[in-house]
Amino acid sequence: MNILFIGDIVGSPGRTAIDKLLPGLKEELGLDFVIANAENASGGSGITSKVSAQLFASGVDVLTSGDHIWKKSEIFQLINQEERILRPLNYPLGSPGRGANVFKAANGVKVGVINVNGRVFMDALECPFKTALKACEELVKETKIIIVDVHAEATSEKVALGWYLDGKVSAILGTHTHIQTADEKILPKGTAYITDVGMTGPYDSVIGRRVEDVLTRFLSSIPVKFNVAEENIQLHGAFVQIDEKTGLARSIIRIQKKLLNE
Repeated sequence: MNILFIGDIVGSPGRTAIDKLLPGLKEELGLDFVIANAENASGGSGITSKVSAQLFASGVDVLTSGDHIWKKSEIFQLINQEERILRPLNYPLGSPGRGANVFKAANGVKVGVINVNGRVFMDALECPFKTALKACEELVKETKIIIVDVHAEATSEKVALGWYLDGKVSAILGTHTHIQTADEKILPKGTAYITDVGMTGPYDSVIGRRVEDVLTRFLSSIPVKFNVAEENIQLHGAFVQIDEKTGLARSIIRIQKKLLNE
């Protein structure tokens, strides 16, 4: 089974990259299922119904998120209505939406998706290790193919979760830092891992925001609006091939595609 996980979509440039580049990647890689982190897809922070509908129409099957999921007020209703949008599983019990679910891929195979937030240098939530493991134990009753989006700041926390869930899930794919790492691998028990899949959006930027805005903040320490940049649009992610019988990964490849003639 061929799955593409797309890194944090940033604003309109990121959505344009999805619209223009995903169809070609689907054909080139023979994709069965596409997951994308979209917590920054609307104006650089949050998700709206219009933006999510656009991403689904462009070929994304499931949208994961992170600490910016609640930035747009309409998400509180939308996330209860649209099961293809996930919020981090380890928000407290009673939070809107869901953090894990099972979906049917284009080839008819079921795929479980789990979304968790890290806690190091981030808001204190429930334990991502224990909540992810508990979700795995439920999802495996329906499918052996399980993908985990770990949205976290600290490399160590992501690596630790990888070892913790090795052999229990198909892939653990990191998001949040917007910088793709070069540590993709198959862990000893068969789980694909990468610390961060990168960002989908403008790369002539500071993790998606205009360079001059961010420099002004660093140099002055005065609050500044961080506008989404517009140049050098790229799609970054990870392509994972999974054995449908075992649910374990066969390979993981980093993806970097530049949008030409923007």
